Amino acid sequence: MKKVTMSSVARTKAEMNDLGSGGLMTGTQVWRQSILNPEDSNNFNFAIVAFDAGSRNKFHKHSGDQILIVTEGTGTVANDTESLTVTEGDVVVIPAGENHWHGAPDSTSMAHITVTVKGSETEQTEA
Repeated sequence: MKKVTMSSVARTKAEMNDLGSGGLMTGTQVWRQSILNPEDSNNFNFAIVAFDAGSRNKFHKHSGDQILIVTEGTGTVANDTESLTVTEGDVVVIPAGENHWHGAPDSTSMAHITVTVKGSETEQTEA
């Protein structure tokens, strides 16, 4: 068993070029708090990602399912055919292989918890 107090986990700037030659993130700034260390779970990755207003990630897809739990602000989660406005308390399930992006592309910030399957790979699909 492990207890984590999220306010005690370091919040670091997500590198705007985390994936791919052009980088997965776009906009002003994205922050990340890794809640679980790789050895903490055999099954899941778990982190908090906070997007400053005007920031989002680019279209991408994961080899495993992803769950987003919005913890503050207002943002967007979109796939190739649909765009959803999300706010605190909303939960979005993104199936493996679904091309999508999420963030705070407008004038408000947004933060969410992300849960992915351990070993899931991310493929950036937007330049």
